[in-house]
Amino acid sequence: MLLHLQKKAPVKFEIAACTVDPQSPDFDPSPLKAYLAELGVPYFYESQPIVEQAKTAMQGDSFCSFCSRMRRGILYRTARENGYNVLALAQHLDDAAETFLMSTFFGGKLRTMKAHYLNDAGDIRIIRPFIYLRERQTAAFAKAAKLPVIAENCPSCFAVPTERWHMKQLLAEQEKKHSKMFASLLTALKPLLRDERV
Repeated sequence: MLLHLQKKAPVKFEIAACTVDPQSPDFDPSPLKAYLAELGVPYFYESQPIVEQAKTAMQGDSFCSFCSRMRRGILYRTARENGYNVLALAQHLDDAAETFLMSTFFGGKLRTMKAHYLNDAGDIRIIRPFIYLRERQTAAFAKAAKLPVIAENCPSCFAVPTERWHMKQLLAEQEKKHSKMFASLLTALKPLLRDERV
């Protein structure tokens, strides 16, 4: 999608891809290497024992939060070391809605992931180009385009149901009753997706 945009956009930009391997069992992103080489996209592979580090370094928060912060730090470092100043993440509208419900139910805050913001250091802009798309749309595109899909296998997220999984189930049940629910959610979330600093 970004390569298509690169050809059409009025601004010039370079694209690279990065995988962070948290060294969880059976995680195998190797099919990406040949695919990205065929596209002519530079590929960075970063491996760090995040799963093992979580056992001793977590301080009261969830494994998902710890892993997310660690992976984000690795992505920032990789971007800086290789001269990139924008990080594109692939979260979609389902992710934003799940995050919003978790923040509201368990954190007491009206908050979700931002579509576009600067990191705390102010040197990397984070964008989420798929934030208005549904998860099923991205899955359908990946299947139709025959993309190499790397299956998730995080032991924390998939070995036992997590709060995010519960939120996903809750939204799926509600969507059966209210087919336009995600359109309403997007309207409600739009103010929260913006970062006023950018």
